Formats: sequence, C-alpha cells, structure tokens
Amino acid sequence: MSGSAVTDTIVAVATAPGRGAVGIVRLSGPDAAVIAERIAGSLPPPRQAALRHFSDADGERVDHGLLLYFPGPASFTGEDVIELQGHGGPMVMDVLLRSCCHHGARIARPGEFSERAFVNGRLDLAQAEAIADLIDAGTRDAARAALRSLDGELSGRVAALADALTAVRVFVEGALDFSDEEIDWLADRELQQRLERLRRDLHTLLADVGRGRRLREGLTVALTGQPNVGKSTLMNRLAGSDVAIVTEIAGTTRDPLRENLDLDGLPVTIVDTAGLRDSDDPVEREGVRRARAALAQAEVALYLIDDRHGRSADDDRLLADLPDGLRRIVVHNKCDLSGHAIERREHHGQPHLYLSAADGRGIELLVAELRSLAGLVGDSHSLFSARSRHVRALELTRTHLETAIEHLGTGAMAELAAEELRLAQDAVGEITGRVSSDDLLGHIFSSFCIGK
Repeated sequence: MSGSAVTDTIVAVATAPGRGAVGIVRLSGPDAAVIAERIAGSLPPPRQAALRHFSDADGERVDHGLLLYFPGPASFTGEDVIELQGHGGPMVMDVLLRSCCHHGARIARPGEFSERAFVNGRLDLAQAEAIADLIDAGTRDAARAALRSLDGELSGRVAALADALTAVRVFVEGALDFSDEEIDWLADRELQQRLERLRRDLHTLLADVGRGRRLREGLTVALTGQPNVGKSTLMNRLAGSDVAIVTEIAGTTRDPLRENLDLDGLPVTIVDTAGLRDSDDPVEREGVRRARAALAQAEVALYLIDDRHGRSADDDRLLADLPDGLRRIVVHNKCDLSGHAIERREHHGQPHLYLSAADGRGIELLVAELRSLAGLVGDSHSLFSARSRHVRALELTRTHLETAIEHLGTGAMAELAAEELRLAQDAVGEITGRVSSDDLLGHIFSSFCIGK
C-alpha cells in the first residue's frame, strides 16, 4: 500500500464536516478492536450495535452512542473495522478522533479506507471509484449509474472483455508453438470470428463507457450570441429561478455566470456570457473577452438569435468565429413574439431550435438535444458510471487490438500480434486494477473523501 505500512490502524471522521445529529468515527486495522475497548469498553457481537459510553484520552466520558464491530476479512476494508456513532458536534468528533490517535491509531489519508478495500480484494478499482462517484453524483441518474458500477456492472463487462482477449492470446501463442506444422492455425475461421466478436464487443463497451462518463461528468454549455437575444432569460428558465439579471438594456451581463443544473438526469454547467459585439465601453469589452474565454472552455455553445430579426451577417460571422471543436446549437429565441412554430430543424448538419425562453415553450426540445449530444438517448436506467481514464484505457485497447488484427492479416507477423494482444490485455486491466501502478492508485484515491 502506497505511503504507509499495512500494519497501521487508521481513523477518520466518516460523516460530513459541521454539526449534525449523528457523527461517525471509523477505525480500520489490526488494533481497531483494542482501541475501541479502551475508549468504549467491551465489544458487542460482530455486526450488532450496542450502546456504550465513549472516553477521551484521559479516560473521562465525553459522549455515549452506538458501537459497531466488523471483524475482518468480512468488512468493508477486509480488516477489523470499528464505528463509533456519537452525537455529531465537531468538538465531540475531534475529541474522539484524538482519543483514537492517543491509543495508537493515525489519521487516514483521503480515500485510504477504500484503498485498503481494493488492496485486500474487497473491491476492484472501478468499484472503488464508483463509491466516490456515488458521493459526488449531481443527479439521480448519475447516482443510479454509480450504484450499478459499485455493484460490478462495469467490472463484469471489463472482465468479459479481458477473458475474450485471453482466449485469443492463447490461440495465437499456441499457433506460434506449432508454427512448424503444415496447418496454418492463424488462418483458422474460428480465430477470425473471435477477433470480430472482440472488436464488436469492445466497440459496444466503449460507447457505453462514454455515455457513463458523460452522465458522471456532465456537459459544460455556454450561452452566447449578440446582446439582448435572451441569454439570461434562457438561463433563468433552465435554472428555474432568477439567477441572472434580465433587462432591456444591452450589455447587462458582464461577468460569466455559472449554474450547475440537472436537465432530465444530465448534469450540466450552464455559463451565461456577455453579448458578443464591439464596444467602446472598457467594462463591456472585458465582459466580451471573458465570454470568449468561457467559450474556449465549453463543450457546447447555445448560440441565441432573436427570431423576430432572423439570422444576420453578424450572426454568421460570430458563429464562424467560435472555437474549433465546439459543438453548436443555434437557438432561435423569442418565438412567442415572432409567431414562429416551436420546432427543431437541421441546416447543413447543424441543429436549429425554435423556442421561447420567456414562456418555456420548446425548452424540452433543447433538453432533448443536449441529452442527445451527451449520448443519453432514451432510458438511462441501464447505464453505469465511468471515468475519462476508463475511456482512455479502452481506446488504447482498441489501438492494440486493431494493430494485432493488422499483423495477423499479413500472416508473417504473428509474434508482433501476440505482443499487441498482451498490451491490449494490460490496458483493459488498468480499469479494474489487475494492472496498476502506485502512481495511478495514489492519483485515484487522493481525490476521495477522508473517511472513505
């Protein structure tokens, strides 16, 4: 385990900072039970709560609450685990924490409980990450997806892919062992069928992981366009409250305004920016500069147009000036005033939505468009949470697999194909931790909460 000896007993407050009705101090390690006996007296039977008085480092009673004992290896970390569930005041939690340290524990690093669960084989790496994703979930769909990953949905899919890679590797390396025979094992139709199934399954898993990552990370969407086209009104409509100032005066919005929203299960960060135009006002010029900086960091731009006036040459110029790679949705706003029908159109492959931010008509078209861009079309109940590193690992797997298939196609480079298949298997193994480094583990678990 990186950074500490396995013989350490660790302790942390497992509940959120601040005041609360209940606060939990969690211990894990070989001395957890001994420390608990010194603080709270005799231990209850495993996995049964018992009322106990808790003492500080000097032996004085400071609280009373529930004591739970989870002997290893049948515990979250695979070690002996103790929970002291007392009153949730910061002072009480601090005194209990100090008392545990006085009796031999040390403060846990962020994510160290989950790291020990991984090291001791209680969770794989993808499941451990799902714990943090469940805690950080910004929408109900994201929480549901994280729970599916914690239950092993992603791990099972990855394991099946790894097993298929193993089977192909065994076939190819076995063929190399019999390369002196007249039979060309590498030309066997069964191998070709396995490779095609592997390629298809990898493609499907990559798509599902990409959707899971998007459900976890969401979209960053910037509202842009010329002044007074209704950006702030649309911001307020999506947020469901008056988070942005709306006036008839052009240039009201100066600083980019950010709101984190749940749009039908999709986490979205909406950024309302200043209207794009040339101005002699130095404050407005700075607002435009900041708007362009926000656009450079966004993934999707909602370019608003006042439908009463239609799309102008200035709109064409501003749309063309948007950063490369930025997805664009053209929103024709104020259809309540123009009389235009609420609808979705497509021009040259670019979506155009006709809606009214003022009365809310057509907002469902916008939400559906954003979900479609995120790959969340239809029911998201079957999705599992995933991370960018999972996507990168599978993309690397695909690269090695395609290279292996190319080498096998030549018929004379089977040794190189076998090596590429090994590299593909290693890349898959990084997802669940079959293949991992201390640097990778340190990076992952350092982002967790203390106490998890």
